[in-house]
Amino acid sequence: MADDEPTRAARLMDAQAKAVRLFAEIEQRGLVAPGEGERAVSDRIRDLANEMFGTTRHWHKRIVRSGPNTLLPYRENPPDRVIGTDDIVFADLGPIFEEYEADFGRTFVLGEDPVKRRLRDDLPTVFDAGKRFFESDPEITGKRLHAEVERLAAEAGWELGGWHAGHLVGEFPHETIDGAHVESYITPDNDTPLRRADKAGRRCHWILEIHLVDREREFGGFYEELLTLG
Repeated sequence: MADDEPTRAARLMDAQAKAVRLFAEIEQRGLVAPGEGERAVSDRIRDLANEMFGTTRHWHKRIVRSGPNTLLPYRENPPDRVIGTDDIVFADLGPIFEEYEADFGRTFVLGEDPVKRRLRDDLPTVFDAGKRFFESDPEITGKRLHAEVERLAAEAGWELGGWHAGHLVGEFPHETIDGAHVESYITPDNDTPLRRADKAGRRCHWILEIHLVDREREFGGFYEELLTLG
């Protein structure tokens, strides 16, 4: 039997809280470090999630990208790259906690480059402004929210790195069911209200993704978490 809505919301928030703890531990242990390959870091993060929470499944591929690879959207699969001493790195993870999906992304800056640091610091600012915009409009569509996120990015001096700015999240496996449909994404082509029920009659919950890039300097950053809760 499917969980009721308050239980679903609580379990999604609990999944995200675990992801927050996981990322804090990633930083504390210094897993993102110069001289390490992206795949090796990804594997250590996988092992850490298992150690901390018994997590053995991820609903989407684990992404750790550095340098020019941070320009690329999710569906790309660039060659493994060794992280440099003055690099920017992001991790995008989708661990499953007790059959509920988390989707969480953060950016790390190694070194003192002021532009990379500014990008890292702008990511949560753009996210928070996008979330406030979502909360201000009960009828907001994916198209309208995407346009605002794009405007916020440009206002901060960046471009968006992908074709969408977020997606549905919920009980595993949502990607198998809805991954091919534009209504499942915060994209210019989605004219449907984000506040709606899904095909099973449950409330739709959304992830907001902020992927900012500087194409001239050849790097980007990433930040994502729940939009509709928290």
